Amino acid sequence: MNNSQAFNHALISRLNACKQSLVPPSSLKVSGRLVRMVGMTLEVVGTFAPIGARCQILNGNKPPVEAEVVGFQDNKLFLMPIGETHGLAPNATVLPIEGGVKIGVGKQMLGRVINGSGQPLDDLGALEVESYVSLAGERINPLNRHPIHEVLDVGIKAINGLLTIGQGQRIGLMAGTGVGKSVLLGMMTRFTTADVVVVGLIGERGREVNEFVKHTLGEEGLKRAVVVATPADDPPLMRLHGAMLATAIAEYFRDQGLNVLLLMDSLTRFAQAQREIALAVGEPPASKGYPPSVFAKLPQLVERAGNAREDEGSITAIYTVLAEGDDQTDPVVDSARGVLDGHIVLSREIADSGRYPAIDIESSVSRVMVDIVPDEQLQKARAFKKLYSSYQQNRDLISVGAYRKGTDSLIDLAIEKHDDLNAFLSQNMSESFSVEATVAELDSTLS
Repeated sequence: MNNSQAFNHALISRLNACKQSLVPPSSLKVSGRLVRMVGMTLEVVGTFAPIGARCQILNGNKPPVEAEVVGFQDNKLFLMPIGETHGLAPNATVLPIEGGVKIGVGKQMLGRVINGSGQPLDDLGALEVESYVSLAGERINPLNRHPIHEVLDVGIKAINGLLTIGQGQRIGLMAGTGVGKSVLLGMMTRFTTADVVVVGLIGERGREVNEFVKHTLGEEGLKRAVVVATPADDPPLMRLHGAMLATAIAEYFRDQGLNVLLLMDSLTRFAQAQREIALAVGEPPASKGYPPSVFAKLPQLVERAGNAREDEGSITAIYTVLAEGDDQTDPVVDSARGVLDGHIVLSREIADSGRYPAIDIESSVSRVMVDIVPDEQLQKARAFKKLYSSYQQNRDLISVGAYRKGTDSLIDLAIEKHDDLNAFLSQNMSESFSVEATVAELDSTLS
């Protein structure tokens, strides 16, 4: 062996030794101990685990607590609990779990209600598992996604006719509290022509979860739906996992060649859960209390929906976005608007006037409508919006009688058609209108 070969051999041996000293092969089996708990953050020393790894905290004779690694500093790991932490004591044993996080899925999930860990909440017995999927999903090459070219019927006149949604589109349903987001989601669940519906109830009140499943969704709507519920009293990590699990289930059915409608209520609660985690591990706030990682997580979740390859199915996703204080410039609302393929705004003023659904046509847009509907329908939708906006812009003058008939032919027509326009935008919760019926009514409204 010459000097050069000897040098290379020594260098390789030293690099291997460094690797072994930094990350020993058995490191995932070395237990650590819990040394500190501040808020929901657990500090652990004596073990090694990567970001996203699961750990079990053994606490005497009590059931083990599951937690996930969310950060590290020096020789300490920061964990966030997934379950109940009551009774945890100092120096509890922490044991990393090898193999990563996998959730069991299968077609028998239809008609079931589960939590963020994939465990049933409906007392209907254990779930039959056909395969296991990762919560994080698999990224699709954007060039492999086939374009959106087919209309998805959601049964809502105002949406089918004026804000048409395509199979594989991601759209936001933006509103303040109590304006009818959840009821509108329930109507879409019952009336849509999608093969499968996956509903993610993230951070909602427990009472609302039960009401949505039993009343809003109903027995018929639940038959082809999977509901993932992580109520507001769940730990933030469980709420985060609920949104990721709902998306993973939708991906599973999409890969079976089915057209899936993913309804998530709400994207804001997902962002708030990530904010709680980020602030707990020391990430500084950037915009109205939201750390930068929140705005990195939103597109990572949203981009998992959409069309897959040409021979596979699609995920059409509708995310509710809570505009705190009806503020449409809220950071989460603004960020969601930038990563979604359109947005439907619900107006408190319209809701207070008694019109339902309270969709603000002027502030809403579907970015793919122009590519998926015939030119004739597109022209009718534009004519409808033009008349509606003309009346709204001159409403004060019309109300006080200051407008004189004959001054403007467009305003004259808007006044004449005002009741018909409002009738088209109104719909009872038990009514369903197909795309064909909607287009026919739109034509009669404008004629």
